[in-house]
Amino acid sequence: MEITNELLVAAGCKSTIAPFLVDHFKEVCAKYSINTPIRFAAFIAQLSHESGSFFYTEELASGTAYEGRKDLGNTQTGDGVKYKGRGFIQITGRANYTSLTKEFGVDFVTTPTLLGGKNINVCTADQMRWATMSAGWFWNRAGLNTLADKMTLASSIMVEPNLSNYKAITKKINGGYNGLDDRQSKYEKIRAFLNK
Repeated sequence: MEITNELLVAAGCKSTIAPFLVDHFKEVCAKYSINTPIRFAAFIAQLSHESGSFFYTEELASGTAYEGRKDLGNTQTGDGVKYKGRGFIQITGRANYTSLTKEFGVDFVTTPTLLGGKNINVCTADQMRWATMSAGWFWNRAGLNTLADKMTLASSIMVEPNLSNYKAITKKINGGYNGLDDRQSKYEKIRAFLNK
């Protein structure tokens, strides 16, 4: 499967932005074996929802809700705001930023904004790259290729085994089923494109 501008546009990316992201998606998909149509469809649809169709690379909320969240590794004053959700999958918390630093050898703990700068219109090329790569890291760490492999592009997202596995992917990313309808709609759009 070739990752192209047209494929990203089918996933919800603006046509003016897709050319700046296509190489980053090729890199992340190669690194984390998101290398089958079903894996890619599940991955890209979830990212499209999480980022508002690849527009936001930083969550809109201030991050104060994460203050003192030991489960996220936020043990120091100010960690909630400093390590709020960033990247196309909204990496959150000091612990995750620390793990990303170890994975890539880039200091996201000291410079968390490397994962994203508000929205795609103001992101640097580095921020676009790390917004994408951090999403692949999370996807891989959560073992989501395995769940995607239980799905099939031949059937709608609303039938089994697709529905239960896609809901399981959503829960691992979101902690619940926030925005499930939109996630399913985005998946159906990319599925239709891949089945042409």
